[in-house]
Amino acid sequence: MRFFIAIHAYLAAVISAATPSYNSKAFDGLLSKRQSTVTQSSSSLVADLGYAQYMGVSNLSTGLNTWKGIRYAAPPTGPLRWQPPEAPSVDRGQILRGDTLPQNCPQSPDAPIASGFNFTGNEDCLFLSVYAPQNATDLPVLVWIHGGGYGQGQGNLDMSPIINANNNKFVAVAIQYRLGAFGFLSSDEVMRYGAVNAGLLDQTFALQWVQSYIRLFGGNASQVTISGESAGGGSVMLQSMAYGGYLGDSLFSNVIAASPYLPMQYGYADFVPSQSYYAFASAVGCFGPPALPQSNTSGSIFQCLVGKDTETLQNASATISGSSRHGTWAFLPVTDHVFIQQLPSQQLLKKQVNGNRILVGNNADEGPLFTPQDIITEEDFVNFLRNNFPLFTDDDISRLLLYYPSSSASDIMSTSKFATNGNSTPTALNESTYGTGQQQRADNVYAETTFVCPSYWLAEAFTNNNRVAYKYQYSVIGASHGTDLTSSFGPPTPNQGPDFDKAFMTIWGNFITQNNPSISSAIANGVNGTGNGLAATDFPAWNLRNPLQLNLNETGGQAYSSMSFDAQAPNITEFEEPGLVNDFSVVDAYSWEGGRGVRCNFWRSVGLIVPE
Repeated sequence: MRFFIAIHAYLAAVISAATPSYNSKAFDGLLSKRQSTVTQSSSSLVADLGYAQYMGVSNLSTGLNTWKGIRYAAPPTGPLRWQPPEAPSVDRGQILRGDTLPQNCPQSPDAPIASGFNFTGNEDCLFLSVYAPQNATDLPVLVWIHGGGYGQGQGNLDMSPIINANNNKFVAVAIQYRLGAFGFLSSDEVMRYGAVNAGLLDQTFALQWVQSYIRLFGGNASQVTISGESAGGGSVMLQSMAYGGYLGDSLFSNVIAASPYLPMQYGYADFVPSQSYYAFASAVGCFGPPALPQSNTSGSIFQCLVGKDTETLQNASATISGSSRHGTWAFLPVTDHVFIQQLPSQQLLKKQVNGNRILVGNNADEGPLFTPQDIITEEDFVNFLRNNFPLFTDDDISRLLLYYPSSSASDIMSTSKFATNGNSTPTALNESTYGTGQQQRADNVYAETTFVCPSYWLAEAFTNNNRVAYKYQYSVIGASHGTDLTSSFGPPTPNQGPDFDKAFMTIWGNFITQNNPSISSAIANGVNGTGNGLAATDFPAWNLRNPLQLNLNETGGQAYSSMSFDAQAPNITEFEEPGLVNDFSVVDAYSWEGGRGVRCNFWRSVGLIVPE
């Protein structure tokens, strides 16, 4: 089985008034370039951006034109390291080729580091790619922000399948942004001399680029949907919260957040991000006792870091990130009180968000990929809790145990693993395709606090001021974190039937193009009309009095044994063609899986000590 881990955009007056600590000159420069002649040339494949020209590629089989590797910001190297992104310099000497994906940004893994992990990349990586139907005019736009824990990933996802599945009715853009220490280094010094959350500022800058230039590719800048999965979904969440939610729909009108990743979100100068900053500086010789070779003996640590060579910095970023707690990354978004002003659990409760509509979802088994798979007894489980929530007191732990009950303190993993149906016992508290007992208890805690509850909070946040929210769960057996991506973008895995993939892509597509994810009965029930998918023909909107979600599953098919994500764990049983049919249902998300809504309220109540 494959697994995938896998916006400053105020109006000019708002930017200058609300974000004094960030450099607005870059945006002034970009605005001036917009005023230059940026009409498309006589060749329909040459996009003239004013600062550069790019030659696209036409694909007759997909009916799409693509422009890959378009520079949207200046190289963030040398003095631009850990600074807000700036507009590209003018380069009109030749028409640039848009036929190759850009090199990925430097990578920083989660812990433990996978064998053979390749962390090398190019700091000059602020590029994006555009996929547009031939002869596109004023079409809606989908912007994809890749995931990877804010430390891994690349903007190389092929957007063609989802566009084709929706009859080529929208334009798509895939972006890259700085990762690891390059994008998320944080401390008092970084805040003073540079920019914390630089990777998020890159995303914002790319969204500003879309507003300025997407019309040249046939896109409508007033009908933009931003999307992402995992850290991409988390990025979408943070973009919806950007600058206190005062951007409105100036950069996007719709949001799709799949499994929005919400790790610990500390203040920019708190102990944990500061310790990562000093560890990073020490690893490259910019911090430590003067007697240490190559240690920094003059000037600020920040100035020393700016002057280091990229290989040294990339190695340190990967090493420090990979030494973090199991299943986590060391360099993450922080509360900076400007771009990110509050904890998501708190700001989303106040419904202070950008955008008008949201489609948000989670997978049935989000947790196992990030949880140590050696939790057998309740003592193991409590130790897991103390390690993951170090600010919890004994009373807090006791409360958590009440919200996550087990049949007994000695409830250990059994071999009778199976997918729950969400509406009856056993529930995800103690049972799943991947684990049982105390192991599943831990898996579900991680899933809910990190991915599932943020999806609930996002849905709730879009229920005022004429906003609309839609919520779903991807429940196809084997639904661990990231496995839904192949249904969204293809190619499908064996357990994803063609009817399911068509329905799932159309749900996304209709939301992008029609602002409503409901699909036709013909697509919902499949080619042969034998599926049970009619629930998707009238996708229910979420509201607090009636928090409904669509459960997206399949029935039928032929059983086969699939390797688990953990080589030490037994294989799991999944189902493949022939015989797979859609099985969609509307369920109460609050009572789902033994009262998930109540548990999400608990996590919101302790947000200040998680901090998430």
